[in-house]
Amino acid sequence: MLIIGAGGFIGGFIAQESLRRGYDTYVAVRRTTSRRYLDDPRLHFVVLDYENPQAMSESLRESAPESGKWDYMIYNLGATKCANFADFNKINFIYLRTFVQVLEKDNMLPERFLYMSSLSALGPGDEKTYSPLTSSTVPNPNTMYGLSKIKSETFLQTVPGLNYIVFRPTGVYGPHEQDYLMMVKSIDNHWDFGIGFRRQMLTFIYVEDLVNAMMDAIAAGVSRKTYIISEPRAYSQAEFRRIVARALGKKWVIPVRLPLWIAYAASVVAEKWGVMKMKPSTLNRDKFKIMKQRNWCADVSDAVHDFGFAPRFSLEDGINATVKAYLADKKQK
Repeated sequence: MLIIGAGGFIGGFIAQESLRRGYDTYVAVRRTTSRRYLDDPRLHFVVLDYENPQAMSESLRESAPESGKWDYMIYNLGATKCANFADFNKINFIYLRTFVQVLEKDNMLPERFLYMSSLSALGPGDEKTYSPLTSSTVPNPNTMYGLSKIKSETFLQTVPGLNYIVFRPTGVYGPHEQDYLMMVKSIDNHWDFGIGFRRQMLTFIYVEDLVNAMMDAIAAGVSRKTYIISEPRAYSQAEFRRIVARALGKKWVIPVRLPLWIAYAASVVAEKWGVMKMKPSTLNRDKFKIMKQRNWCADVSDAVHDFGFAPRFSLEDGINATVKAYLADKKQK
């Protein structure tokens, strides 16, 4: 199995689960990628340059197993925030297209190719009835991030002979993840910041449940299908706050709701500051549209039917594990 984009938060968990299930595991990284969570000596490293197709081709052919190609690939490479919004298209779409075209040219298309997309590829859900997003929802992304993901999904559908599986996970959290960690840190300091005053329903998937779903889908042999991956139930912001506060042992937390216009202004300022520093900001105009969305309810019945998807972690269980790792790391600093 080859894991592309293995150096990030999710990538380390994919690599460990791949090894646990007995796969001969290869991890594709860039030269500058941190290998902090890829320290198992059984891993085989493949260094790729996504902007140089010839070098990529040579690296893949030199690193391939004896059969000449990998049976399974999980494509986890992607950007969730960029200082320049055009980079969403370059990193999330063009890099994928280049990689798959190299595989085609070198006759290295795998038996199964799992692509990590996002629930944001669908765009906003119905905010009147709060009906769940489903596999039949017509995509209408309203962010540059979501647009780059749906472009990638559409491209995969055009590749003849590619047995792709597309995952559209909702918010992924767990140890080492940074965006939700900001919310945990805020609540640890007794503050819970949210935007907008209308009801917001949130969905989550713990990283280990997501990774197990990847392996189960590949093992089940599903092909050319797209799945929403989420814990089956949704949570309000107040429920999320209470769960995190309990895990942290906080008896009181002050909820602060910011009007949308204030949150938007803060997003613009943070984005400009990030551009000046040449470093992507977690808070930006693209992210604001995601935060503004009220309905993240998700229907996962297709995944349940096709490969027995059954998350083991409720939000409370996952937050407990996440907070435990956060507090251990905090203690060491």
